Amino acid sequence: MGMMVVARRVDAPPDEVRYEFGFEDRFDRVLIIDPKTLEASVTDGDFNAAASAIAAKIVNSWRSAGDFPQRMLFAS
Repeated sequence: MGMMVVARRVDAPPDEVRYEFGFEDRFDRVLIIDPKTLEASVTDGDFNAAASAIAAKIVNSWRSAGDFPQRMLFAS
């Protein structure tokens, strides 16, 4: 079974980048990335496969482009 996770950047103060994310445009969770360490966490404490997949995609984009994307999609 496939998975589609969508994220949109909602805030980017100097010490963290926040994304709302969820399955198929259901933005019901929040992902936080530390721009200095690229460590990712979620506000609900459940760093599951969906959170891991979208965090990896966002960090890889940052590594390629040098900026955190406004939106990101992970599909498998």
